[in-house]
Amino acid sequence: MVDFYVYYKVRSVDASRLAPLVHAMARRLELDAGVRVALKRRPEDKDGLQTWMEIYPGVTEDFDEVLARAVGEAGIDALLAGPRRLEIFTDLPPCA
Repeated sequence: MVDFYVYYKVRSVDASRLAPLVHAMARRLELDAGVRVALKRRPEDKDGLQTWMEIYPGVTEDFDEVLARAVGEAGIDALLAGPRRLEIFTDLPPCA
């Protein structure tokens, strides 16, 4: 299992239109794929932009296909100010 961290920029003026789409996508993923989703954003706006993050803990390595499909169906890309960036993390092995 791995954790997915997806971050992206959103124009502050588009945030109120994007938020319901991202929340609906998260709910669908929770119901349909059985994953937990945490939605975050940096507290400050900078140059008219906000940074948002989606966190998907404990997913399989092929979850990127499920996520890509969900993003496409949600239609959120048109409201982003740049690309979505995916980072994948694994747990550190325990000390011997």
